[in-house]
Amino acid sequence: MNLSFFDQFTSPCLLGIPLILLSLLFPTLLLPMPNNRWITNRLSTLQLWFFHLITKQLMIPLNKSGHKWALLLTALMLLLLMINLLGLLPYTFTPTTQLSMNMALAFPLWLATLLIGLRNQPSITLGHLLPEGTPTPLIPALILIETTSLLIRPLALGVRLTANLTAGHLLIQLISTATTVLLPIMPTISILTALILFLLTILEVAVAMIQAYVFVLLLSLYLQENI
Repeated sequence: MNLSFFDQFTSPCLLGIPLILLSLLFPTLLLPMPNNRWITNRLSTLQLWFFHLITKQLMIPLNKSGHKWALLLTALMLLLLMINLLGLLPYTFTPTTQLSMNMALAFPLWLATLLIGLRNQPSITLGHLLPEGTPTPLIPALILIETTSLLIRPLALGVRLTANLTAGHLLIQLISTATTVLLPIMPTISILTALILFLLTILEVAVAMIQAYVFVLLLSLYLQENI
């Protein structure tokens, strides 16, 4: 029983071929295709308004030199958002519950922000490792602590996203299993458990959206430190 709870986090395979790539590409099919029409339908207008809102929120912490990252950050936000939400559907696989995938997204983008800072303003970027006015005996220890906190940022990004989504999926499966088991034995308790499951599902929808936003927002803050 304990192993079956974690089967949902195993990447599906067909003839020994992992299908995680299809899981990543499928959400992109839901995005609207560009066209040359001036007048579009209400769905396209709503989607464009939503894209504009996301881009505006992500660009608030950045100055003008960081606006060139708008397309990348907005695309990453939409990809994570759609993967997280589609992963809440029954009998689906959520790629963002895999730490390897989240680290593959977090580490290169974090490294890019760091390299931009080292190229454009190396003295300021290295100056973050040692706060101004630090007593001389504490300099080695503070440099070590600040370096560790800097290097742990991509790990924190990946682990935060993985842990929140994994915990939510496990809770939903545990409560849904309890609801099914209790239905023939104690119907009243089963109905109450189903109500808790409904509320938890709403909470997980919010968590899926918030975690996608937090992931990209932290990347934009890291970028702002280095431009």
